[in-house]
Amino acid sequence: METRNASYGTDFILLGFSDRPQLEHIISVFVFIFYLMTLVGNTTIILVSCLDTHLHTPMYFFLSNLSFLDLCYTTSIVPQMLVNLWGPKKSITYGGCVLQFFFALDLGATECLLLAVMAYDRYAAVCQPLHYTVIMHPQLCQKMVLASWLGGLGSALILCSLTLKLPRCGQREVDNFFCEMPALIKMACVYSKVIEIVVFTLGVVFLLVPLSLILISYGVITQAVMRIKSAGRWRKILNTCGSHLTVVTLFYGTLISMYMKPQNNSTSLDEGKFLTLFYTIITPSLNPLIYTLRNKDVKSAIKRILWVKKNK
Repeated sequence: METRNASYGTDFILLGFSDRPQLEHIISVFVFIFYLMTLVGNTTIILVSCLDTHLHTPMYFFLSNLSFLDLCYTTSIVPQMLVNLWGPKKSITYGGCVLQFFFALDLGATECLLLAVMAYDRYAAVCQPLHYTVIMHPQLCQKMVLASWLGGLGSALILCSLTLKLPRCGQREVDNFFCEMPALIKMACVYSKVIEIVVFTLGVVFLLVPLSLILISYGVITQAVMRIKSAGRWRKILNTCGSHLTVVTLFYGTLISMYMKPQNNSTSLDEGKFLTLFYTIITPSLNPLIYTLRNKDVKSAIKRILWVKKNK
């Protein structure tokens, strides 16, 4: 029991790139810029989706939830990361580390499920256009979103409880920018086959299964699109579906490379840190740009809101 709780109640040290101070200064600037982009972009999408009645549809209901999720995700990580990058201390309290770890798992798993839900929405819109409003009624949308949040919560509780029970034998150095599961598992002074099995199983449930459903949905959508003769409708479908597919590729690609490999894999530590930076900082900031730049509905809604405010 002593080895299990040796680090309880003490600060952890977030190493990051502390062995390369100059690189840390550069990274801190990029992190700050991308965090501001995340705040502005995702808040804009949430406000526009709420204020413009033309966007009171299932697609933008899901997109608002995705934006809110990204805001929570980055905010649970970035402020502490910037404090550590700018200041002489690299520490985080045990409680802060646990919260970071929990929210990263919870929100990351929720996003996996939510992206699959959004793919089903696109399938219903393209392949069942006449029955779309009946299929994607508000109660179903709310239940699907609630199921995504509860699924993420359940997976986070399981992985957190197992990981935090691992004996660390006094080890306090987390070799990453925040308290992420792979880094915390590497802190343990024992190898846990149970955790590796649980991580792999939940990885299949929350990564591979949703990704498979997304690919199946888009396979059916592709067949439907090929039969469409209207060039305007064809382009609109490609724009909305293309935005979602781009986000899926960015998000799932990095997560699978991080979580679906064996925990004792000897992949470069720096490579893992850069992957972590990508899906925790860059991807959430790019999501609003991807959806707004490729989506005429969002751009038109922003113009309408600005016009109304200007003429008040």
